Amino acid sequence: MNRRDFLSSVSGAALLAGCAASGKTQAREIMTVTGPIPADQLGRTLIHEHVVVDFLGAGQSSPQRYDPEQAFDTALPHFQELHARGVDSLVECTPRYIGRNPTLLRRLSEASGVRIITNAGWYAAVDHKYLPPAAATESAGQIAEQWLAEWTAGIEGTGIRPGFLKLGTGNGPLPAVDATLVRAAARVHKATGLTIAIHTGNGEAARDEVRLLREEGVRPDALIWVHAQNDAGPVQIELAHQGVWISLDGYSLSPGNTLRYPNMVLALRDAGLLHRVLLSHDDGWAVEGDAPSGNRLALFGNGNPVPYQSLFTRLLPDLRQRGLTPEDEEQLLVRNPREALTLRRRLTGDASGMKTAAASLPFPA
Repeated sequence: MNRRDFLSSVSGAALLAGCAASGKTQAREIMTVTGPIPADQLGRTLIHEHVVVDFLGAGQSSPQRYDPEQAFDTALPHFQELHARGVDSLVECTPRYIGRNPTLLRRLSEASGVRIITNAGWYAAVDHKYLPPAAATESAGQIAEQWLAEWTAGIEGTGIRPGFLKLGTGNGPLPAVDATLVRAAARVHKATGLTIAIHTGNGEAARDEVRLLREEGVRPDALIWVHAQNDAGPVQIELAHQGVWISLDGYSLSPGNTLRYPNMVLALRDAGLLHRVLLSHDDGWAVEGDAPSGNRLALFGNGNPVPYQSLFTRLLPDLRQRGLTPEDEEQLLVRNPREALTLRRRLTGDASGMKTAAASLPFPA
């Protein structure tokens, strides 16, 4: 069976067996830009942030559109501040074709001491502006093959491997291209155990994603519903009960958020679902301009005057005043990100053999 045929079904059993035979297995690990770490070393984690994002569009954005030294010098003090504040890890959610730069992330991680996790995957939201032409013509298996290559060989010659899959979709019902990407992600998940994080327009789209994953044999707990705050209420509760990770990841000091986010967190806690909740800011810098290497970097206009801080300076203190306990905070910032990101094949159907798959997944040589 060739790799493309393998990916059309992707049980991953042969891959797991082969790695076990060669001794190349690890227990409960997470892949960072500097290599795999034991999951219990992930520590306090921001689940959804950015460094540099380029909104120009697929085929036009590239690291050459800005000065990497400027980007490094701009971001480093903020990562050092995070490390001093006790943040151990940051999940960098910029996908390919919107500015993903794993080399910059590795430099920042090594210089700051903050572990950074990057991703594989494509982004179909915003009317498919950030998709490569291949997205319109290739099958789910062909697309999955490209993403799996980044897992096995590293991203674009850097040797840096993704620690999760990042997709983007619009509102539901999902267009055919978006659905194909979700199916591709399911197949890569079945081969690697990488968690699937999807920027999702609304609850209807999130339901579509769960349905597609189930059809591909993947359980809902493999899915992080990115920007779940955009469809608050019953659908969050519904999908959290199914196992979906509810990522409230756009917290800022903009009007309304300082009231809305505590209400969402506490509603999920009161429903007994705090163990499915993830928190973050969605902060970072965007490239402004269209001249190579002469463009400035500007903070996202989301209401945070300083990136990566408002959760600690406002949201958590507000939640503590309303009864959030230290154990709850540990759940939100340590245990939940660790469980969400740990390499684990989450498969539907017969659970026999899942203990082995959950405890031991292959890393490439």
